[in-house]
Amino acid sequence: MEETPELTIDGANQAPPLENYNSFTADVPLVEAVRRENAEWAEADLVEFGAQMGRAETIRLGETANRNPPVLHTHDRFGERIDEVEFHPAWHELLQIGVSGRHHSLPWAEPRVGGHVARAAFNMLRHQIDEGASCPLTMTFAAVPSLRLQPDVAEDWVPRILSTTYDQRAIPAEHKRGVLLGMAMTERQGGSDLRTNALGADSAGKPGPGCEYFLTGDKWFCSAPMSDAFLVLAQTVNGLSCFLAPRWKPDETRNGIFFRRLKDKLGNRSNASGEAEFRFAWARMIGEEGRGLSVIMEMVRHTRLDCAFGSAATMRRAVAEAVHHCSHRIAFGRRLADQPLMANVLADMCLESEAATAMALRLARGFDDSTIDPIQARFTRLATAIGKYWITKRAIGVTAEAMECLGGNGYVEESPMPRLYRDVPLNSIWEGSGNVQCLDVLRSIKRDRTSLDIYFDEVKQAAGGHIFFDLFIESLERELTWGILEERNARRITGSLALALQAAILIQHAPNFVADAFCNSRLGQNHQAVTGNLSAATRFAEIIERARPVK
Repeated sequence: MEETPELTIDGANQAPPLENYNSFTADVPLVEAVRRENAEWAEADLVEFGAQMGRAETIRLGETANRNPPVLHTHDRFGERIDEVEFHPAWHELLQIGVSGRHHSLPWAEPRVGGHVARAAFNMLRHQIDEGASCPLTMTFAAVPSLRLQPDVAEDWVPRILSTTYDQRAIPAEHKRGVLLGMAMTERQGGSDLRTNALGADSAGKPGPGCEYFLTGDKWFCSAPMSDAFLVLAQTVNGLSCFLAPRWKPDETRNGIFFRRLKDKLGNRSNASGEAEFRFAWARMIGEEGRGLSVIMEMVRHTRLDCAFGSAATMRRAVAEAVHHCSHRIAFGRRLADQPLMANVLADMCLESEAATAMALRLARGFDDSTIDPIQARFTRLATAIGKYWITKRAIGVTAEAMECLGGNGYVEESPMPRLYRDVPLNSIWEGSGNVQCLDVLRSIKRDRTSLDIYFDEVKQAAGGHIFFDLFIESLERELTWGILEERNARRITGSLALALQAAILIQHAPNFVADAFCNSRLGQNHQAVTGNLSAATRFAEIIERARPVK
């Protein structure tokens, strides 16, 4: 019998910190997905970046930025309004990493096959260091499609966005080496019901697209208030419209955008979100008057992609920490990872993480393919809402379970787990909560039934790969073809669509022992929501080994 190691009080039987490793090469499912989804050309740079993100000093940047949250300064020492947000130097280093790496611009700066996939992979590695920095990078990236609907405005702003220099100075954009953009959509009375927005827009002269307006009113959430400009929804006489409101007016005086306070958030503490007042703020209309929702939805569609792969990234970090801990910690005579029940829990989380990564990068390829393939464009519009809903929801439970694997060590603030746990619900709430995503899925199907045919054409490529999968698809297709798409069933329908797509990807591309375990546990009749219910036939050790961060 194996003897229990002698334990002392000098730190024995404690897992070393997960650091000084390559977070890309150690993530086998991510490496495989990058190659599979047409971004293999970026692999050498991803290897180099993964080494940077795994270094102890890089990991400390995320910890430091979150322990030193931003501070709003509404006035300078002379009593003049400045409305500037002060950040810790660690935050600025994180943004410099993102901007210099084109995490905010890669597909726009270098349009090529696999551009969105490569960007997703880079962002997933950086996101594991700090979720907060992802917010301004995501919004800046996603603003480009909306801005391009107004070419004269895009001509001024997009070149500044594509810069690889992070310029933190609070000066007019015309004098900066690079800019970041935020958004201001929601108001107190409506939240997700954007049509109830009350912030008003008055024409400064000639009305219409590209013309000057003055905005007056409040926004309950303004993301990344240190940004150089914001995409804002406001009401004109002809309805809800979209505007670009910079922090500085053309005469280089401060614009009428003020901040009451920063939000005291559960997580995402390194990043700032504020309550904004627009007082005769100068802005330019983007797109057609009264078409503000459709204009800003171009931005939202891209931010939802980032929500999906961001949550997949958080899930990966949480699972990596759990596997690492359990590979070192000894209890009852052997490593935790070798204990049958713990192995079941770890393998189940590994499956969820791998499926999330596979789906997220498949969505990213859909964004690449959409530019040349209208069929892929329709598939991706539907699948993005499905993936955003499912991955962000599943990440919450997986992160909690991963924290439990570390026991008390995972519950103290010296561990990364509390921060991951506080951060992880955000992507489920941001850019449309779970209900909003599921209702969007139902509306998309009802509006364009052929999008459902395109979806099933995609998943049926895995037909014959697993009996539970075939039965699941047959039942799902029958229900959606002949059934009534009732709102009360939207979550169940969307979840089923997500599981089918994840299973299809794994059946086609993952090792058989991964795909079989996923289908057996998620698509069979005995599925349980709680982690750690894989069948005895599961190849636990091999599944865990694929996810182990330090080999």
